[in-house]
Amino acid sequence: MKKNYWFIILTYIVMQFSGIVGIKLFALLHIGNTNAELVAYWTIFSFTVALIITLLLLRNDREDARLLRGEPASVGSSIGWAIGGVFLALFAQMIAANLEMYLFGIEPGSENTQTIVKLIKASSLLIIVTSVIGPILEEIIFRKIIFGVIYHRSNFVIAALISSFLFSILHGEPEHFLIYASMGFTFAFLYVKTKRIIVPIFAHVAMNTLVIIMQFVLADQIENLEKTLEQMEQMQVIIGGFLL
Repeated sequence: MKKNYWFIILTYIVMQFSGIVGIKLFALLHIGNTNAELVAYWTIFSFTVALIITLLLLRNDREDARLLRGEPASVGSSIGWAIGGVFLALFAQMIAANLEMYLFGIEPGSENTQTIVKLIKASSLLIIVTSVIGPILEEIIFRKIIFGVIYHRSNFVIAALISSFLFSILHGEPEHFLIYASMGFTFAFLYVKTKRIIVPIFAHVAMNTLVIIMQFVLADQIENLEKTLEQMEQMQVIIGGFLL
C-alpha cells in the first residue's frame, strides 16, 4: 500500500478518536453551550480538517485504473450508474432490513441516525458532515483504499467482504451489520463497475441526504401515520370486543 494511503487511514482513525480531547477543549474555550452543541461543533471541525488532509494527500493520485485493472467508464455511463446506484443502495438496504427483521427479529430503526438527528438540531451545519463530508471520507477509506488495494491482489468477493465488514463494524451498530454490509457491497460494485470513486461517493451522498430529509421533512407525517395506525388497532380491538 502506498505511503499516502497509510497517512489517510491514520488521519481517519485520529479523527474518530479526536473527540475525547477535542470536545473538552471546545468546552474550555466555550465553543458551544450544551453537550450536544460541543459534540456537533467538534464533529464539524474534525471531519472538515480530515477531509482537507485527505484531499491534499490524494491530489496527485491516479491509482484507480491500476488497482481496478481497467479504464474508467465513460462520463455518460458513470452518471447513469451514479444515479442508478442510489436506488440500488436503497434496494439493498431494504432487503437487508427485512432479513434482519424477519430472520433475526431485529426491529427497524437506527440509534446512530437518531443521535445524528439530535445533533443536527443543535447545529444545522452538521448536515454538511452527515450528507457530504462523511460519505466522501468513507468512500475514500473503505472503497478507494481498502477495497481497491485488496481487489488488486485478489478478487471482488474477497475485497468486498473485507471492506464491507470493516465498514459495517466501524459504524458501531452490530445489530444492523447486514444493512451496512449490503451498502458496502453496493458501493464496491459501483466502484469496480465504473472505476471512478466519484460514482459511489455520489450514491452515498445522495442516500444519506435522502435519509436526513426524511427524518426532518417527513418526521411529522411519519408520526401522524404511526398515531393513525395505533388508533386503528385500538378501534379493531374495541370492535372485536363488541363482536365477541
